[in-house]
Amino acid sequence: MLPAWFVAHGSPMVAIEESEYAAFLETLGRSIPRPRAIVVFSAHWESAVQQVSGVVDPTMIYDFGGFPEPLYRVQYKAKGDPALAEEIANRLRERDIPVNVDTARGLDHGVWTILHRIYPQADIPVIAMSVNPNATPESQYAIGQALASLRQEDVLFIGSGVTVHNFQLIPHRNNPEVRAMTTAFEAWVEEKLGAWDVNGLFAYEKEAPNAELAVPANGKEHFVPLFYAMGTADDARSVETLHRSWLFGVMTNTVYQFG
Repeated sequence: MLPAWFVAHGSPMVAIEESEYAAFLETLGRSIPRPRAIVVFSAHWESAVQQVSGVVDPTMIYDFGGFPEPLYRVQYKAKGDPALAEEIANRLRERDIPVNVDTARGLDHGVWTILHRIYPQADIPVIAMSVNPNATPESQYAIGQALASLRQEDVLFIGSGVTVHNFQLIPHRNNPEVRAMTTAFEAWVEEKLGAWDVNGLFAYEKEAPNAELAVPANGKEHFVPLFYAMGTADDARSVETLHRSWLFGVMTNTVYQFG
């Protein structure tokens, strides 16, 4: 059975810029058996109703601005898997979870920037799934739970986001107090994950130290892919921190493995 991952996508530059984190991602795909398909819950696809990409040849979405021109020339030409997309949708419908198969959606940078490093051959089918930052963590987790058995069929689930994601912190990157606050939040998340304390994690906005700083209201979409990925490993309820480094000193490049 394959594990599931939460993978920080940090800056889009991870796709082309050499760094400690990029070097780690290049080793990640070799750490597990080859998947038959990859399903990515992306922070950059938000919807009220769960969406599943059902495209044969997904296009590239360059959903960012102000970056060097080479980033806009990156191609990740993985195929989609419409049959698996329909199977995913049917499993969600069986749990009375509203879902739609989107036959036009391409791959946003929450998907292709990390896969460009992890599986650079782009020879494994990829399905993107949306996230709903306004849903309850319980319902986000439940979507993952509904799909968990697909891990037994060599489907790799990835939640692509960032645990500490607040651009307003960047000007304060050299402030020890700010860095201590974000570090405390990250440590709290890791502690709750290690205990698989889902009730605590679901209440992170109230219980976690400095949650409003680490996950502001307009940044929840980057945190919640964690819950979708966790849900797909509910049967195992085990976690390993595979990597952590810091982006701009105050945002995290963290990778968790579940199951």
